[in-house]
Amino acid sequence: MKDRFAMTTRTAAALLALALLPMAAPAATVQVTVLARDGQPLADAVVVVEPVSGNKPAAPPPVQATIQQLKMQFVPATSVLPVGSRVSFVNLDGWEHHVRGVPAGLAGLNAGPGAGFELRLDGKVLNKEPATADVTLAKAGPMQLGCHLHSSMRGFVFVTDSPWAVKTDAQGVAMLQDVPEGAARLRVWHGEQIVEQPPGALTVTSVTALSVPTQIQPRRRRP
Repeated sequence: MKDRFAMTTRTAAALLALALLPMAAPAATVQVTVLARDGQPLADAVVVVEPVSGNKPAAPPPVQATIQQLKMQFVPATSVLPVGSRVSFVNLDGWEHHVRGVPAGLAGLNAGPGAGFELRLDGKVLNKEPATADVTLAKAGPMQLGCHLHSSMRGFVFVTDSPWAVKTDAQGVAMLQDVPEGAARLRVWHGEQIVEQPPGALTVTSVTALSVPTQIQPRRRRP
């Protein structure tokens, strides 16, 4: 009888402890369509959703990524990568390239000489492995990539500590999974902007889909 009473007491205590645990907010999928100034879909815009309430979410784990220099372009033109990720720059052109990574926008204009990173890559030689150099992205924030040898080359890396940061596809659409329902802030960033716009308010529900117009008009890339 005593054992049965003790077991019942422990069971009741366990159920009470579970009841007192904070309930996890339901998660939702957020679809954001970003539009350029002319109303057309804006590709390569970075969309970040930041929940207002709750503890700061854990940063996504670092990844290994590759950015190629091919036909006088950075490929992909824009990358979204977690803090701590390691990027391999690979030169697939038959001539030497330079890579300079600095904070994007106004932050880059005020950056000191030690900000960012800089490297050079020899041109690709037939039947040999291309030149490669690795960089670790230690700080969150957007970065602009350039080549001092070829001024027309530009690329961007958005380094994030948020699990809800995605770039838009060719149709201007970004899909963010498992976003907690409730009040949130919505940030939109693009490499063509100089000053980042303030975040907008967003209420995440089980079905969240919205369009975001911007004043950004991307420049045409050279063929």
